[in-house]
Amino acid sequence: MGMSITMFLDGQNFDYETRRVMGVAFEMTRTALRFADRHDLVVAVIASKIIELAKAGERNPDLLCERTLNDLRQPPPQVKR
Repeated sequence: MGMSITMFLDGQNFDYETRRVMGVAFEMTRTALRFADRHDLVVAVIASKIIELAKAGERNPDLLCERTLNDLRQPPPQVKR
């Protein structure tokens, strides 16, 4: 069974439809990354990114998933020494 994004909302209020769309995007992203059975920091990062995008106004689950995947695929910033 899937994991709900609700546990990552940390008291943030979204209407029912937005929560539903975020949940769909969350499951799509986890499935695309083959993290459907994981319950760790990576899953929390996925949820955080979807929530951030939804706060910015995105309501399309396909775009939420795509933008989250694109963000996760970016190499980490280089640390200057």
